[in-house]
Amino acid sequence: MTAPKQSTSRDDPAVVRDAAIGEIDWAAPVPGSVRGVFEAPSGRLAVVSMGDPAAPRVVLIPGATGSKEDFALMLPLLAEAGYRVEAYDLAGNYESHLAGPPADGRYDYSLFVDDLTAVLASGAPAHLLGYSFAGIIAQLVVAEHPELVRSLTLLTTPPDAGNSYRHVKLIGPLSWVLTPHVGAGLMIWGIRTNKNRVGPSRLAFVQSRFALTRRECVDDIVGLMMRAPDVAASVRAAGIPVLVATSRHDLWPVERYSLHADRLGARLAVYETGHSPCETTPHQLVRDMLELMSGADGSSA
Repeated sequence: MTAPKQSTSRDDPAVVRDAAIGEIDWAAPVPGSVRGVFEAPSGRLAVVSMGDPAAPRVVLIPGATGSKEDFALMLPLLAEAGYRVEAYDLAGNYESHLAGPPADGRYDYSLFVDDLTAVLASGAPAHLLGYSFAGIIAQLVVAEHPELVRSLTLLTTPPDAGNSYRHVKLIGPLSWVLTPHVGAGLMIWGIRTNKNRVGPSRLAFVQSRFALTRRECVDDIVGLMMRAPDVAASVRAAGIPVLVATSRHDLWPVERYSLHADRLGARLAVYETGHSPCETTPHQLVRDMLELMSGADGSSA
């Protein structure tokens, strides 16, 4: 299996900077960022961007119940490194809550894939990060449209095809009897009751998002994760650099990520944190992304 890249040395500047992160206002705009909307196939998607519009492009996609604000600590780091960085809320989530299927439709893979394909096709080929569920969507887009993606980072993305919950720590054996609605309820309950033990500002923000995020969207996404497609061979055949980024305390064991990285021909990075390295170890994550991206586009980042 792929040997993970780890950074635990107290002398590592990225580790030092991550350890110094304190409370921030997650609802506040990132200084220098620009908010906007993108007219996607599913509707209007809320977008935030930062950096020179002419610079190499990076697109960051949050997961279920998440939002573009999940990348608040990454945006300035990527922009300072010479990239144009963009993030958007998935259809049905937070400020993209009005985007979605027709009245008689569902949030399915084609909806999310079509949206991301349109975002990528609206500009130059981009370096792409998919966080958690969005990593499944990112892999589908790479498999179908490799010409749109320069490199791929999968951030704590479910590493298994099929029922991706079956290897989740502790509760995996129960995944076979959970319905999407019950599974989504458990996810929302865990967030509301702060099972991730985030700080007060972060907790207030993630709880506030539920006022907009559509519950039926969360149900549908959990159902999609119970039947994740296997496109590893197609992603590997695309020939783009891939980083599988996870953590020691993520929902899935590191061994599952290592196996997935092997199938993708990807690099593997493991951080000493939980499911959200974009929030807790952003300097280490961006450092590893910059290494990946510089090899793909010849930049000096």
